[in-house]
Amino acid sequence: MHHLSEQEQLRRQKLTQLQELGVEPYPSELFDVNFSAQEILDNYRPELNNFQEVALAGRLMSSRVMGKASFAELMDSSGRIQLYINRDEICPGEDKTLYNTVFKKLLDLGDFIGVKGHVFTTQVGEISVHVTELKLLAKSLRPLPVVKTKKDEVTGEEVVYDSFTDPEQRYRQRYVDLVVNPHVRETFIKRTQLVQTMRNYLNDKGYLEVETPILQPLYGGAAARPFKTHHNTLDMTLYLRIANELYLKRLIVGGFDGVYEFSKDFRNEGMSRFHNPEFTQMELYVAYKDYAWMMDLVEEMVERVALELHGKTEVQVGDNLINFQRPWQRYTMFEAIEKYTGVAIGEMDEAALRETATKLHVELDPSMGKAKIIDEIFGEHVEPKLIQPTFITDYPVEMSPLAKKHRDRPGLVERFEAICNGKEICNAFSELNDPIDQRQRFEDQLELGKRGDTEAMVLDDDFLRALEYGMPPTAGLGIGIDRLSMIMTNSPSIQEVLFFPQMRPEAL
Repeated sequence: MHHLSEQEQLRRQKLTQLQELGVEPYPSELFDVNFSAQEILDNYRPELNNFQEVALAGRLMSSRVMGKASFAELMDSSGRIQLYINRDEICPGEDKTLYNTVFKKLLDLGDFIGVKGHVFTTQVGEISVHVTELKLLAKSLRPLPVVKTKKDEVTGEEVVYDSFTDPEQRYRQRYVDLVVNPHVRETFIKRTQLVQTMRNYLNDKGYLEVETPILQPLYGGAAARPFKTHHNTLDMTLYLRIANELYLKRLIVGGFDGVYEFSKDFRNEGMSRFHNPEFTQMELYVAYKDYAWMMDLVEEMVERVALELHGKTEVQVGDNLINFQRPWQRYTMFEAIEKYTGVAIGEMDEAALRETATKLHVELDPSMGKAKIIDEIFGEHVEPKLIQPTFITDYPVEMSPLAKKHRDRPGLVERFEAICNGKEICNAFSELNDPIDQRQRFEDQLELGKRGDTEAMVLDDDFLRALEYGMPPTAGLGIGIDRLSMIMTNSPSIQEVLFFPQMRPEAL
């Protein structure tokens, strides 16, 4: 247990005093709330004399005691409202202990209280609750970090100090962050709204939301290093999924026309402002469609998310105003590289690509094949410049072991990524449904693995068996929910859109 500060010791003493007075600091009875602070603030009208019997509960966030009367502020999940408390009303008759001792001395900021009373407007016009009953619902034993302000003597401005702004503390103690930085809550409400909008959009199209295994005997469906775990009873190694693609395609083989899943995926890789070891993506597979059709769906769905969250298609992200209105700009990968570097790489072999990369100051290592070199050039010189939502299409076959060969362009596949604000937000293909071609691609991946590529795919015999039963032509999509949330809430790091991001161990 950590060393108790003076304030924490004091709060524990108050806890004991309350118990001695017969006040239960953690009562079990239900406290029935009938309104939220925001409902009252939005709808109270003195001339209607409404809200004459209200019950609210929340944290005590400030209190000013003036003799018999006090003003306090209560914060619930919707916002804050002022309370007016008069000693003679909450302690009728002679017993003044409740007010004089409990309210004035033993309640602390951060304590949960329930109040009953009626709403009125103070002389200065502030909507307040005139409290007739007050109950302690839960004592807080640690003080919340209090935001203080003081006047800057030179400029006369109010300066905020001691606020809870250190990102590391905020992510470790999100429960405190949400209490003292209310705008943080908005980000997460928007994230849920984003997921809800996508879900409604896909359900309206008649696609089925499904669940597939997170613990997999073989990891597949993406290029990434997995987390590994062990099942004792079966005495076998299992992996946390890096993607759910291969399972969803099995469902298309099984006869579903459209399936999607919001999936938690896990990749055992570095962490950054854009990477957390567990993240969420939505994968969608639709039979009898191709990647061109899927591009239209992505545009429409993401445009709808922007409209739903912001009421318009433009979203401010950092210094950029990003417009999600359809249609988005489209380039093939080779066109995009030529546009931003001036070099046409379409016909180059591995040696020529290495030379080009060196001229463009792109770092390579010997394990990189042709596709990886192209990917590095693109990542260094093109991706960061794509701020408005842009589709990049037609990737080299070696980069996309699960995508169908291009119908007109040898050596390429039918694949697109949507890039926005300099980062990929989704990846999609016309899915490879030729089992012979798929087996060959898996074998090529095994060779890359032998060359030292730790992200190369493993061969999944059962998936190949499924394809051999026949999979209809299918379009597939993976869209990063965390990345899209960052853009839609103007959050500079992925940690801002995850309630509990992964952190290194805390030195307590």
